Amino acid sequence: MSAFPPATTPATFYFDLVSPFAYLMWKQLRRNATLALRPEPVLLGGLLQHWGQLGPAEVPPKRIQIYRMCQWLADRYGIPFRFPDVHPFRSIEALRLLVALDARIDAVDALFDAVFRDGLDLGDPANLEAFGRALGLDRVAAVLAAPTVKDRLRANTEAAIARGVFGVPTVEVGAELFWGFDTIGMIDDYLANPALFRAPAMARLEGLGYGVPRRTNG
Repeated sequence: MSAFPPATTPATFYFDLVSPFAYLMWKQLRRNATLALRPEPVLLGGLLQHWGQLGPAEVPPKRIQIYRMCQWLADRYGIPFRFPDVHPFRSIEALRLLVALDARIDAVDALFDAVFRDGLDLGDPANLEAFGRALGLDRVAAVLAAPTVKDRLRANTEAAIARGVFGVPTVEVGAELFWGFDTIGMIDDYLANPALFRAPAMARLEGLGYGVPRRTNG
């Protein structure tokens, strides 16, 4: 008999396999026995393009800071971790593989572990072919090129944008979105107190004015 209560709270996990923070958050959330996780692969590039943002690794001084933070978090929380030799890498085919596998939990585990535990290059077609076959797919290359698979990944990304998702990892619990590894504690508090964001100090934040618009070239 399990010592933990059954997973009863649905939670959608929006992620791109290129994100080390998504890997770390996935590992931590998998330890939360109360969450019934539904992985939703999305294209980080599509989110960034829609909202007009640079990727975290596109700002050179920020890149090394992020990589150090990820390694530190992994060490601190006891999560096996190794960056692949090239990062960021092209993740779209690996995401299509997950879509073709209906984003099964075991498939998400396997591909995240391949990238950030074992440091493998999932941009390599040979690696994708091997993982696809191991996870039960035949004719992997044809599956990844199928318009229906491409359309599903695009639809996932568009639906996430419509929900207000702007980055990964993002977790949707109830009507609330939680962005980033550092919101894990906030998720725990929200699960314990669903009225968390209706408290006066929290509710006030939604009405704050915007005083200094950012200048753009042109």
